[in-house]
Amino acid sequence: MNALKTIGVIGAGSCDEATAAMAYEVGKGIAEAGYTLVCGGLGGVMEAACQGAHDAGGLTVGILPGDTAETANPYVKIPIVTGIGVARNVIIVRSSRVLIAVSGGPGTLSEIAFALQLQVPVVSLKSFSVSEQVIRARDPEHALREALQLAER
Repeated sequence: MNALKTIGVIGAGSCDEATAAMAYEVGKGIAEAGYTLVCGGLGGVMEAACQGAHDAGGLTVGILPGDTAETANPYVKIPIVTGIGVARNVIIVRSSRVLIAVSGGPGTLSEIAFALQLQVPVVSLKSFSVSEQVIRARDPEHALREALQLAER
């Protein structure tokens, strides 16, 4: 069993205000539940989720694709500099007990595919649902409830 008390949040590096608000609520809920938030560390969904976790007093980890920590959004407490580009998506998945996908694009889709291959549960909030194994959530509260249940298994 994975002893990590982490929940990953995945989504696009840019997003609209409604998506950012959902990601913020997800991040806040992760921190309030006592979990560490893991993400790709950049902008958009990742930044909004990190801000929510930060505002709730939580710990945030950003698995960065580039060569410097300066690319991390301002709410990443622990930047992990990989220098491996999108290959870092596997590290995000492996570092998470469960993933919450908030909207997203091709990078999010790749993370969901890795999660399915590596048997990491995925909750989709207005994101891809490419398999019956991906749990579809109606809203941030539902996504958090599902993710926390899965993380406790």
